[in-house]
Amino acid sequence: MEKEQREHLRELLEDFDTAMLVTHSERQGVHARPMEIARVEDNCELWFFTGRSSGKVHEIQNEQEVLIVCRDEHKRYVSLSGVAELTVNRAKVRELWDDTYKTWFPQGVEDPDLLLIRVRPIEAEYWDTQGRKGLKYVFEAAKAYVKGKRPHIEEGEQHGHVVLE
Repeated sequence: MEKEQREHLRELLEDFDTAMLVTHSERQGVHARPMEIARVEDNCELWFFTGRSSGKVHEIQNEQEVLIVCRDEHKRYVSLSGVAELTVNRAKVRELWDDTYKTWFPQGVEDPDLLLIRVRPIEAEYWDTQGRKGLKYVFEAAKAYVKGKRPHIEEGEQHGHVVLE
């Protein structure tokens, strides 16, 4: 079951273009901002591009634990906690590069302000009620409503908790 949940988590992550990256800030407590996902690795590691002078870089330098949150139209959610690492690996930058990043890094892959954030996942939860799973959830919710009980959620299918480290 755990292997299927890991695979399902990876597939869900690959469907998201952006995620909220939540870091710890000395002044604000926690700080969240949307980030474009550059890549999801097979092991669910996430890669993001960022600027060396951004606030999130300083926050990650002070506290590497981060939270990634993804959501789409009330059908799929992912919450992933992990450890962030800042890197200037130019080979990886070239591998992940897309010309749309030139908006933020006009000098391209050699832009001196460019850094990568790699998030190594520790654990994650997902909620997935799309397609057949969604119909099953609606049925369970209606049945629970009529009976005055809570709906039955399929662990590993509609909801999953995955330990990745």
